[in-house]
Amino acid sequence: MKHFPSAPKPFVDLSTGISPYPYPISEKDLVMITALPQIGEEIELYKAAANAYKIKDLDRIVGASGTQLLISLLPYVLVQRHVLILGPTYSGHEISWKNAGASVQIVEDSTKLQKAIKNQSIVVMCNPNNPDGRILSLQEIEAIAADVTQKGGWLILDEAYADFEDFSGGEILEKFNIIMLRSFGKSYGLPGVRLGFLVSTVSVANRMRLILGDWSVNSVAISVGTRALKDVSWQEEIKKKLKEDILRLSALLQEAQLSIKGKSRLFCLVSHPQAQRFWEFLCKRGIVVRSFEERPQELRFGIPRNEEEWTRLEEACWQWQNMQ
Repeated sequence: MKHFPSAPKPFVDLSTGISPYPYPISEKDLVMITALPQIGEEIELYKAAANAYKIKDLDRIVGASGTQLLISLLPYVLVQRHVLILGPTYSGHEISWKNAGASVQIVEDSTKLQKAIKNQSIVVMCNPNNPDGRILSLQEIEAIAADVTQKGGWLILDEAYADFEDFSGGEILEKFNIIMLRSFGKSYGLPGVRLGFLVSTVSVANRMRLILGDWSVNSVAISVGTRALKDVSWQEEIKKKLKEDILRLSALLQEAQLSIKGKSRLFCLVSHPQAQRFWEFLCKRGIVVRSFEERPQELRFGIPRNEEEWTRLEEACWQWQNMQ
């Protein structure tokens, strides 16, 4: 907005990969802000999360003010300092480990990743991956987890975009040294609520609890999160809507001569030789998408929130197409 002051407002922000369908907040949720979280309320939240993520033992679950906080603290929970990251992926993992003094290696192939695992390695992967939507099967993850565990290391499995998929790392969690991360705000369209979960062994969960201290999840997040995680009918309705939306978005971007490199239910990654020029073209029309300094030919598009935003994006894509 600073660099494009003459662009039409309001800006259409498609840069975040957050669901355009926020879970409805009730007046009761907002009233909760006047009270400290109670133990019984936290337990109900963890029961809802355990059911949603296919976890049997509540002692394995830790809630926090978003997964970004958990990612930043993980280097102080684990002692290992050799980190392998299946990339390209969310940069927050690499930044957190490097800030803690770890040796970080980015590997862009799962087979090569498995060959690079050493004794006590930390392996980090996002599934589905951000920004390309790459998905590894539970069988592939299980093979990597078995190797990491046998060598005394840990697999950090970031499932921030997995809520609308038909799998959960929770299904294999008890077999291996796995730390699973789950984000609430992206799928439920409420990033400002700040809620995320770590699921692992009881020992790792207890160490994270000690670092976080009391009241690691605020009262509003507990209230909204508990209801939303239990609301299966709402989840199924939004899952269907997002499936239709991503098909609509993919078709639109392909018509604009953009090559689809990958997608999830919440975003689409495209490639084009003039991607940076297209990014600027969109910004001048008040539309912001995610660009990548390290991969200048790629752009990531989130889902528009309403028909007005769809219309603005469609008009911009048609104008771009006619210029080519």
